[in-house]
Amino acid sequence: MRISLCNTRKKLARKLDNPRLSPIHFHSIRHWKATTLYHQTKDILHVKAFMGHRIIESTLVYVQIESALYQNLSDDWTYKVAETTEQVKELIGAGFEVVMQKDNLAYFRKRK
Repeated sequence: MRISLCNTRKKLARKLDNPRLSPIHFHSIRHWKATTLYHQTKDILHVKAFMGHRIIESTLVYVQIESALYQNLSDDWTYKVAETTEQVKELIGAGFEVVMQKDNLAYFRKRK
């Protein structure tokens, strides 16, 4: 499996003419997933369980990475309300995420 990943990575780096893809390893993807999961949930215990860590100190690394990566992002959101299925499709296609549904209305948000 490791050889297959290495060969695929090399082929992709050559095909896309992007040598930065070569040093990406399985563990890099694991770090990325944990960091984005913490950024989305802000729940360190959820990330700890997801990653299978036994001690919280192992998971705290992702808090530091997340704060360094996302320090310039504001907490400003754009909010939209959808009444029809077509509006829902448009908003999801535009990158909005569902916040809640109530009274046949769907509420969405997207970071500015």
